[in-house]
Amino acid sequence: MRRIMTKMRRIMTKILSLLRFLGVALMIPIKLSDRFDFTNTYIWFEFYNAPLEKDISLICDTIRSWHIVGRLDGCNSLNMQLSQSVLEKRPSYDAVQGENVTPTTFYNIGDLEIQDNLARIWVDIGTSEPLLLDVFINALSQISSDYVGIKQVVFGGSEYENWKENLTSEDAGYSVHKI
Repeated sequence: MRRIMTKMRRIMTKILSLLRFLGVALMIPIKLSDRFDFTNTYIWFEFYNAPLEKDISLICDTIRSWHIVGRLDGCNSLNMQLSQSVLEKRPSYDAVQGENVTPTTFYNIGDLEIQDNLARIWVDIGTSEPLLLDVFINALSQISSDYVGIKQVVFGGSEYENWKENLTSEDAGYSVHKI
């Protein structure tokens, strides 16, 4: 059974590589769990294969960037003046209007934990700001399409089907990456 699974993984990797080579964008299934909470939740990643060190580095950099933009209130859907302006005329920005919107600050984030082809990160996004999630999902979609195949992303829940909670040894396929 193990040999069959290994062979299937190799075949899947070749298919994904071919699709990426051909420029086919692969959409990631995104699930929002019933237990999703903006103030205390895990984001779960399932990869087609265990990510390589360079893939982990790219994912960590993406998460760091997302967190920084969120901390700086960069994804505030209440202040979308330029993207919602009329295209036919020259856009303008009202600084006073920008100052008077309610901030949507990303509060806290944990480290990225990886077990074989699964990963999770704990987040406290703070306010209910769906734009922040959209920005992250867009970045993950591009990473999945161009670099490492992400099978699915699940927002919410404290448990995931194959995640072993007490695993702490790198020998067992577990690693932690600072964000």
